[in-house]
Amino acid sequence: MAVIGAGIIGAAVAHALALEGRKVLLLDRAEPGVAGASFGNVGHIAAELVQPLPSPGLLFGFWRELFRFGGALDLPPGQALSMMPWIARFAAAAFRQDEGTRHLAPLVKPAAAAWAAWLEQIGNPGLLRRHGHYEVQLGADGAAFARKQAAAMQALGIATRPMREEELSELTRAARHTSAAGLWFEKSGHVLDPLGAVQTLAAAAAGHGAQVSRFDVRTLVPRGDCIEIHGDQGALNVGGAVVCAGVESASLLEPFGVRVPLQGVRGYHVELPGRKPFLDAPLVYNREHVLVTPMQGRLRASSYMEFAHAGAPADPRKPARLRAQVAALGYPIEADGPSWVGARPVLPDYLPGIGRIKDSRLFYALGHQHIGLTIAPITGLLVADLVAGRAPRLDVAAFDLQRFG
Repeated sequence: MAVIGAGIIGAAVAHALALEGRKVLLLDRAEPGVAGASFGNVGHIAAELVQPLPSPGLLFGFWRELFRFGGALDLPPGQALSMMPWIARFAAAAFRQDEGTRHLAPLVKPAAAAWAAWLEQIGNPGLLRRHGHYEVQLGADGAAFARKQAAAMQALGIATRPMREEELSELTRAARHTSAAGLWFEKSGHVLDPLGAVQTLAAAAAGHGAQVSRFDVRTLVPRGDCIEIHGDQGALNVGGAVVCAGVESASLLEPFGVRVPLQGVRGYHVELPGRKPFLDAPLVYNREHVLVTPMQGRLRASSYMEFAHAGAPADPRKPARLRAQVAALGYPIEADGPSWVGARPVLPDYLPGIGRIKDSRLFYALGHQHIGLTIAPITGLLVADLVAGRAPRLDVAAFDLQRFG
């Protein structure tokens, strides 16, 4: 079974299949975790993100979140015009958020426990910290934010508690605020090295017999009961394949009659080498739309949802603003330095695509938006169920790409 794409999803799928004794070939144009968005994610196991993003509130108030007004969303008019079919589907999904939550929550809520079980089995439990995470609002309106957020989370079955004064005091002092409030989310967690997480799963798959190869996959062609993989090193014939190629997955599925409304949504990060965290857990600054995560020997700060054409150059304004925001929050950081940008693969209803192409041995796991790291283990297990021909341990009907026609 060929697994195409060695990001966090592909590595998890390869590991799950190899654990069952299947012959696995993990293919990517680069070393595992390097080429796509997995390298640069912020490491947060987001067990609280049970709601798909499309909602009536965002649909009618998105302009408040635009980059030009200080927000994290960048959707230039020309890009929006080219994305109108995708946006129309997003708008339709906004009025089905409760339905989407019912489908997504079973994948997301047990995420930290699923990661812990896998890393314990692999022998690298120290890669994961289950310290929860914090969401804070600096300023006088922090208490109102915390009350509203706590009520919303309670309705979704997400456990929280108010942040304590000793947890808030250093944050407010560093950011030169006199007041703040926030919540601690106990069921989430974080990995200390996102690239290391991919490499750990890929190595574990290899330890169970998987072959990891550099192969830039360009096209897939159905050949009877087989699939022919064409790439930079010629052609391979395989008995089955799983497409986990991030934003590049859509073109690989087209020869099988599947058109996927997959959009790349770019995020940026900057790093603070050698810096200590205020709290030993990911910290979301709500108003600033900034997430800061403690990692091995550094902090990583991430933000932005940038809709851009494929191959567009990085926008230098975004890391510059991110650095300024991080400095204003009280973190010692240079005004200039290296940054990273990568595209998350997003479907318009913000549900993943997990399933099988009808009458073929082609499977897929794609479109995991901001929670690819979070639900990688359960995605791997679900794909292993599908490949084995058994009933998936969770219902995946809602994730079938046939929902888009």
